[in-house]
Amino acid sequence: MSDEVLAFAEGHVGRIRLNRPKAIHALTTAMCQAILDRLATWRTNDGVRAVLFDHAEGRGFCAGGDIRMLAESGAKDGVEARAFFHAEYRMNHRLFTYSKPTVAFMDGITMGGGVGISLPCKFRIATENTRFAMPETGIGLFPDVGGGWYLSRLPRRAGQFLALTGARIDGAECLYLGLATHYIPAAALDEVKAKIAADPSAIEAILDAFAEEPPPARIADNMERIDRLFASDRLEDIYAALEADGSDWAQKELATLKTKSPQTMKVALRLLKEGAQMHNFADEMRQEYAVGAHVVQRHDFLEGVRAVIIDKDNAPKWNPATPEEVTEHMLDTIFAPLSDDEAWTPA
Repeated sequence: MSDEVLAFAEGHVGRIRLNRPKAIHALTTAMCQAILDRLATWRTNDGVRAVLFDHAEGRGFCAGGDIRMLAESGAKDGVEARAFFHAEYRMNHRLFTYSKPTVAFMDGITMGGGVGISLPCKFRIATENTRFAMPETGIGLFPDVGGGWYLSRLPRRAGQFLALTGARIDGAECLYLGLATHYIPAAALDEVKAKIAADPSAIEAILDAFAEEPPPARIADNMERIDRLFASDRLEDIYAALEADGSDWAQKELATLKTKSPQTMKVALRLLKEGAQMHNFADEMRQEYAVGAHVVQRHDFLEGVRAVIIDKDNAPKWNPATPEEVTEHMLDTIFAPLSDDEAWTPA
């Protein structure tokens, strides 16, 4: 196992701890493969009855993926980027189809790749520290790791709102939207994990016993606005609705959208629209892999990483610069399926 993934048995559970604290446990290809391999081993081990995911020291569960590597690869031949997506999506799919109970402790920052680990798990624990987001459109990427599946199945238009704006939501909001199954204070997590390790057959009862009523979910007060103003699957319509509304909230969200990549916002809307119709998670992963393979080699991703992560000027120059300039032909090119020998396949 990689030192960046700590995997061990404790009692009757398998423990997987992300251990790359300087990068807020952002995933690498080796980390994804290590998790994939360990899940395969434990699947046939009768002594392991459940699997728990958490993080070692640091301020978050998982901040995403190795974005700098993806950009460097995308600027060349894209081979290393595709290898990362292939391993990561296999890990996501294995978790989605895993036969044993899985528990993710989303304590702290849970974004991108961390969302991809958490959301397939049967039990998803939010705390007062949880900061959940899919912020990819801000770097010219899109909400992947199953985002087209999960976000399209959130209540009303919350998924489209989160996908476009990259809004950070807290643990109470995660519970309200169904992204989390339980809200438990961070101080209780060690005891919860110990009790589950001792008796994994009682996971749900243990979590229920420790769960607390969260503070009011802030997003609940905005759901009417989100439904009304983010109702369309056309980005131009959403811009127009926000502009016409005139409220401070609408103007703030419009200003946020204008900092994002028009191209990948349109990708996100199409991904969620099509993801809502997917009957099989493997089909979703196959589509997202094709989209990812194309997007990492396009201008907006390389420019977004430059502006946000490398130069940190936070002034990306998107191309196309406006929603109107992002044509259906461009989107069709991005969503074009890969050939059979290049396409994603489950493990």
